[in-house]
Order: sequence, then structure tokens, then C-alpha cells
Amino acid sequence: MKKVIYDPREQKKIGMLTPSSNTTLEPICSNMVAGKETIVTMHYGRFSVTKISLEEDALAQFDMEPMLQAARLLADADVDVIAWNGTSGGWLGFDIDRQLCARIEEETGIPATTSMLAQIQAFQEDGVKRVHLITPYLSKINELIIEEYRKCGIEVVSSVCLNQFVNRSFALVPQEKIKTMFEQVCQEPADGVSVVCTNFPAMWSAAEMEETYHTKVYDTINTVVWAAMKMIGISPGIVKGWGKLFDDCR
Repeated sequence: MKKVIYDPREQKKIGMLTPSSNTTLEPICSNMVAGKETIVTMHYGRFSVTKISLEEDALAQFDMEPMLQAARLLADADVDVIAWNGTSGGWLGFDIDRQLCARIEEETGIPATTSMLAQIQAFQEDGVKRVHLITPYLSKINELIIEEYRKCGIEVVSSVCLNQFVNRSFALVPQEKIKTMFEQVCQEPADGVSVVCTNFPAMWSAAEMEETYHTKVYDTINTVVWAAMKMIGISPGIVKGWGKLFDDCR
């Protein structure tokens, strides 16, 4: 077998802005590119996020300056793209995410995206118009996400949530409960299933759920990895075993 020569000059680096209490996205994203270190690696920068609600203190967690500070630190690593691996744009508004990306690019010179913008990009490229929605969030948060989708021409056919707001709790939802949530929504036809929350571990079961319900899962973790790779000229098809979003790029 020919030995692979590691050359860091040829390697691309994806920087991820990460909520401080998130324990899900890092192992999933790193697993997606495991064994591909000669091509691409993941790097993470945290800022404080501990709960998801519409209360003033919860909304203040997503003030732009702490996010920009984390982005500046990622820029010190000379990453090739910076992705906000979080879903606050779903209830604050997609325009907030667009403004964040513009500020990151202005301050660091590095292109940027977010989980929610990446998900909408995937919907548009795949011609998705109708989705089911799964989140662990409060029902009011789901309603705001549904409205943001509507503005983008995406109809939510059915939705389910867990009415939780402590961010750490999202990561503790067992796979059997997540599979039950898929069963709940996948009773009517739709173009795919949207899973919104990067601390919700649905990606561990996503490929199985796609096979079971003959659907395609657009999780806010897999979509942001997919979009970041495209932005730096790497085919997302190098990711194996993580569902149709990557398989369809082969």
C-alpha cells in the first residue's frame, strides 16, 4: 500500500464557532472527516451559550461581539472557512446570520457560513419545498423557525419538539426517543426531514432514518459541514456513512 504523505500546506481547515455547552457537534464533525486529515481538518472555538429560549438573557448570548471574538481566535489558526455551527438564526432571523457572516468576513478576510444558511442552501440546491421539522426546542422556537422557512419558500408539513430549553439537555436525548420523533413526523409525504439543533444528536441515527422512511435528512450539523466543504473546494462526497447529503455528491 502506498504511504500517504502528510503535507499541511495541502490541507484545508474548517473553523467551527461552537456553543460552549455543546457536546454533540464536535465529535460528529470530527468523525465525518476522520481519516481525511491529509485533505481537511476541523477546528473549534467556543463562546458562552447555555440555554435556548426567548428570554432576554438567552437572546443576549447571541450578541455579535462574543461570536466575532471567537471567530478572530479561529482566524489565528489560518482556517479556510468559518462556520457558525449553531441555529440561532432560526429564531432571530436568517438576516442576522447573513450579517454575522458579513462581519466575520470583513474582520478576518475568511469566508463564513452558518448552520441555518447552509441548510437553506441545501434545500435550494435539492429543490426542497416541503419538509418535516424535528427539534428539542420550545414550541415557540419551532414556530419562529417555521416562519423563517416560509419566507424562503419552504413549507413545514409536520413538526415535533421536546419543549426543552437547557442546552446541555439536548445532547442527552436518547437515540430511541429521536427515532420516535422521526416516526411521528414521517407519516405524510415531504421532500426531506429538517433537524434543527447542533447539540441534538440525531446525526448518529440519520442514515438509518433515511433508509427506514425513504427520505433525506437535512440536519443543521451535516448541512454546515457540507456547505463549508463546498466553500473551500472540497467535494462533500469524501464523507462516507453519514447519509444522502454526502452520498449524492459522489
